[in-house]
Amino acid sequence: MSLDVLGQALHDYLRGSRGDKLLTHTSFGGIEEMPVAEFFRQPFDFPELEHIALSLCDGRVLDVGAGAGSHALLLQQRGIDVTALERSPLACEVMRARGVKRVINADFFEYQGGRYDTLLFLMNGIGVAGSIDGLTALLNHCKTLLTPGGQLLFDSSDIAYLYADGTVDKPTGYYGEIQYQYAYRGARSAPFGWLFIDQETLISIAQPLGWVVQILFEDGHDQYLARMEMIEC
Repeated sequence: MSLDVLGQALHDYLRGSRGDKLLTHTSFGGIEEMPVAEFFRQPFDFPELEHIALSLCDGRVLDVGAGAGSHALLLQQRGIDVTALERSPLACEVMRARGVKRVINADFFEYQGGRYDTLLFLMNGIGVAGSIDGLTALLNHCKTLLTPGGQLLFDSSDIAYLYADGTVDKPTGYYGEIQYQYAYRGARSAPFGWLFIDQETLISIAQPLGWVVQILFEDGHDQYLARMEMIEC
């Protein structure tokens, strides 16, 4: 069983232990700090993109990869029927301690917990797909969890800019497939894939699977918000 490195960082932060950095090692050679405080933001700190996505949440909502529960808490305060789904056991403890009422500890790809009107993947949560092939699997799984007329809301980024000046070599496959590994207090997580998908590639994959794709917002920094729903037959 892999170490719950991210969950431990969230757990420590909640309890006031904030002296150690959460680091991410990436396949393109960089080591970056992941500010743990980002997972505990208040609504006034959310970017416009996230506020738009949250305002569109409707019906039963599944917040996928809910982290420390900041988005779920706001939806809950608005009276939305929201379930927070997170594969990190310690992150689930954090969310419950913060007041999220409905928390489920599960891997999204294995989750079969009923039907939802909105599947929400914020902070590039769609990246859990891990790869182009994984995105196809994710979208097919989403079909099993959505009610008729239900929607998928997520943000992602076109990270072509990382390779624009030639100092970072493009991977041999799709350039948005990145390998990550968390490091915290001397422990490392298992490496995992994370996907950043550009709009054109997203549409080319989603449309043949029966999805309508709407790009609702672009922030001017290669990040966008998408809404998707199934074509009614």
